[in-house]
Amino acid sequence: MKLKTLWSDFVDLVFPRCCEVCDHSLIGNEQTICTLCRISLPRIEKNSIHADGVKYRFVTYPEVLSTHAFLLFTKRGKVQKLLHALKYRGNKEVGLLLGFMLGQEMLAEQVLPEAELIISVPLHRKKMAARGYNQSDLLAEGFSNATQIPWSGKALIRNKYTETQTGKTKKERHENVDGVFEVNEKINQKSVIIIDDVLTTGATLGACVEALKAAGCKKFHIITIAVAQH
Repeated sequence: MKLKTLWSDFVDLVFPRCCEVCDHSLIGNEQTICTLCRISLPRIEKNSIHADGVKYRFVTYPEVLSTHAFLLFTKRGKVQKLLHALKYRGNKEVGLLLGFMLGQEMLAEQVLPEAELIISVPLHRKKMAARGYNQSDLLAEGFSNATQIPWSGKALIRNKYTETQTGKTKKERHENVDGVFEVNEKINQKSVIIIDDVLTTGATLGACVEALKAAGCKKFHIITIAVAQH
């Protein structure tokens, strides 16, 4: 064990592993995000204005029984840096870790909803081919590892290639994703969690709910890693 530790320390010295948030070297058993940054990530506090904004984002969908976001996304902030590493720099470990952390904290706070399946928001095949993976799949897998709720990255497919939602008005976002999702496999579960990276207007997640509802799902819980600050 001591030899293994010495070798690990030597490797870290020659090829230092750095925190994806602060760029400082990781030490010991730290993985992907250093301990200080994990502790200081901007969590959505209960009863805060951001928590209330998340809670009421899907009031027009009575089937959505709960909505939960983990972190606050701000421009040039810690969360943006992490999600940029996940989506554009190929660091899959960020997605697995954030999903796992979220699942652990929801279990600890006893706010994990009762659900039979976790469903990730799909990418269109063109974007999937360009990126090589779906970041929401990684979040769902990490969340599943923490909660032991099974997950599926194939339940939904995105059947239309859509323009980015960035810069669009709320109305334009809803129009952009209207009818773009369809159920790809039989859904026997009546209560599901839909997981994604960032909650903005909720247009994309709402479109997922509509597709799954048409396939027979009755109860929905929306969970995202972050909510965008307006």
